[in-house]
Amino acid sequence: MAEKKTNKHEVIVVIVNEGYSDIIMDAAREVGARGGTILHARGTANKEMEKKYGVVITPSKEMLYILVNESIRDAVMSAVNKVAGIETKGQGIVFALPVSHVAGLKFE
Repeated sequence: MAEKKTNKHEVIVVIVNEGYSDIIMDAAREVGARGGTILHARGTANKEMEKKYGVVITPSKEMLYILVNESIRDAVMSAVNKVAGIETKGQGIVFALPVSHVAGLKFE
């Protein structure tokens, strides 16, 4: 399998309450993302965390993985945070990780 070595891509990871993946992907696409992968997950937390941060921890989660060029990372993260960040009902968190190699994608 041919790999393309690159340091120009990052994966944006979003952990959000179940049911918010469509609005997240719409927001990400509006600023240049092409698509993503959605996994169903279950979150855990204790009552002290809920009190400390003032949010109710919903166990049903979705995790989104959005591979983007690093040039649009900040715009995608900002758009996602705006529609489903921790201050919204989606209670999402978003972070990015560097990607060193990518295979299976058409590069422009």
